[in-house]
Amino acid sequence: MAVEFEALRAGGDQEPRDEAHASVRDGEVRGRPGGNRWLGVLRTPLGWCAATLLLLVLLLAVFAPLLWSGRADAIDTGQILQGSSGRHWLGTDNLGRDIFYRLLVATRLSIALALLATALGVATGLVLGVAPALLGRRVGRMVTAVVNVAVAFPGLLLALFFAVVFGVGAKGAVLAIGFAMAPGFARLTQTLVASLSERDYVHAARVAGVGRLRILTRHVLPNVSDPLIVNATIGAGGALLAFSGLSFLGLGVQAPSYDWGRLLGEGLNGIYTHPAAALAPGAAVVIAGLAFNLTGEAVAKAVGVPPASRSRAPRPTEPPAAPSATAVAPETDAAEVPGEQPVLSVEGLRVSFPGPHGPVTAVRGVGLNVGEGEAVGVVGESGSGKSLTALAVSRLVEHPGEVDADRIDFLGTSLLIEPVHSAVNRRLLGTSLAMVFQEPMTSFNPAMRVGRQLAEVAEQHLGAGRSEALSRAVERLRQVRMSAAARRAAQYPHELSGGMRQRAMIALALMGRPRLIVADEPTTALDVTVQRQVLRLLDTVRAGDGVALLLISHDIHVVAQTCDRVLVMYAGRIVEELPSDRLFSTAQHPYTRALIAAVPHMETELDPPLTVIPGRPVTPDRTPAGCAFAARCPVAQDRCRVDDPRLESVEPGHRVACWYPQTGAGSADSLDGKAAFTGEEAEPIAGRAEPTAGRAEPLAGEGEQP
Repeated sequence: MAVEFEALRAGGDQEPRDEAHASVRDGEVRGRPGGNRWLGVLRTPLGWCAATLLLLVLLLAVFAPLLWSGRADAIDTGQILQGSSGRHWLGTDNLGRDIFYRLLVATRLSIALALLATALGVATGLVLGVAPALLGRRVGRMVTAVVNVAVAFPGLLLALFFAVVFGVGAKGAVLAIGFAMAPGFARLTQTLVASLSERDYVHAARVAGVGRLRILTRHVLPNVSDPLIVNATIGAGGALLAFSGLSFLGLGVQAPSYDWGRLLGEGLNGIYTHPAAALAPGAAVVIAGLAFNLTGEAVAKAVGVPPASRSRAPRPTEPPAAPSATAVAPETDAAEVPGEQPVLSVEGLRVSFPGPHGPVTAVRGVGLNVGEGEAVGVVGESGSGKSLTALAVSRLVEHPGEVDADRIDFLGTSLLIEPVHSAVNRRLLGTSLAMVFQEPMTSFNPAMRVGRQLAEVAEQHLGAGRSEALSRAVERLRQVRMSAAARRAAQYPHELSGGMRQRAMIALALMGRPRLIVADEPTTALDVTVQRQVLRLLDTVRAGDGVALLLISHDIHVVAQTCDRVLVMYAGRIVEELPSDRLFSTAQHPYTRALIAAVPHMETELDPPLTVIPGRPVTPDRTPAGCAFAARCPVAQDRCRVDDPRLESVEPGHRVACWYPQTGAGSADSLDGKAAFTGEEAEPIAGRAEPTAGRAEPLAGEGEQP
């Protein structure tokens, strides 16, 4: 779909160029060059101190054995067990060897063995930590249980246990310390991976069909690298201390080799007469451990700086122009979409989660149909099941959630036949179903450029090459009216304003060949001006490409302006379905009319209190018998509290689940004076002001091009 952007600029649909989060002038990229970031960290007290200590330790590890091995191994029986002097700064040992030179030469073996044990522990812990995300639920539980048991034991106890298992000596000590470190690092990795696995951009990658391994290596691990780096370096200092302890106990390095722990054990016998011989190796361990810890903090600070300062990728070349629901009780079918076969058809959708007293059903028998090019809106209070329904349809409800349905057909293919992560579902959902999440800042991977994240969809599902996919990403950004699209593609999400990020989310949805876009609260975090732009953009995409739209929102007026049909959800069910142009005039369910009355408009009287819906929505674990809205309904009767009404047709295209539907001409007048009670008297649901009748003005303003 070709879009004339220059003509649209006159309509005021352009993002402000001086927004606080997008103050990037044309031809400039905010931030310093990549090298300056590291120089900036080095200029801090933490940076230069860490660099100095680490450089000193590494230089000694490399050059000390080359320079002073001869002096360290020279035996002088005439200088046995001498104290500190000008000739021997730290004295001599029981063979007359200079302890100072032996301390310097021991740096290489001490550091090398500590780093080797750290690498083994980090690698083992990383494998155990990511296993639940890679191997599935059952194997993941087993691995997690093993890690939990191992973490319960003190690290020193594990090290001593493994030292006995693997035997005395440097090799056994490396294995012992490495495996003793692994459980703690595995627990940290599991926690970090789990905390990111439910982020929106990970869900988006799953919808795009990205495999588990790629999601892990591309979207999860890069965003948890900072704490892993810090803990790995801290672990190096701990490994050095543990290794020295094993050598001190005689379980580590064996003669004739020596490290700081062995020197400490040898010098301990004369600590009262020659304390320097024992204190110097201990000080060396402390200084080296401090160098590792400070270096880790400095590196984490450097890599934690927003990556906008990294050298920019080559700007992609200009690409050629790109070519251009109804709720039911479980036994009731969804309303049919006239004409062709619906893009999405759902019947008897149920979503449940385990609870303390059995499964808790959050979505109860929902059914909906969405036709080709149709826009269907879903409204309701928070907790009504709107977003969960969308996630279930998109096959994004993770364990322990359970999704069951009589039918979920997308483009004529059942999504229930194949497993969730099957190649068939991945290919179908990855290219033909797109999802726009409500919080774009958490929907994008903060460690990847916007263009690369968009291009990944084309690479995975369309078989496009790297440059071709990036060019397609730039075209999609241009299609959603993003200014300087090629430059925006080379930026990171934090460099874009909220409106720009939401446009980029829509561009991500268009990277495949979508037949259905599920927009979950796409305008919640935006101001009204940008909200109008985003809604107009969705309407333009739908009209231009024939894409079906399932729009989820709290704002009933937004849905009425954007959609062809409106589905009203309450307590996990859809209680009313009707055309949007008849929403304000013929709504019959008391809950729908209450939602309309609760939204102020230009004619709302200012003196009376604003209209509210009394009480609170029911929670899924406390859904009452009968109609779930009965406790808050001003017209409820005894039957409503016993029998749950079915969704039935009252006229063509209009279905209501209510025993006593309100048929008055005005949604406010018909409810006036009938207060609902929830333990104490409450205000009437409806106010006296008439809501705006009929469908609101179309999104596209006069004179603006679609």
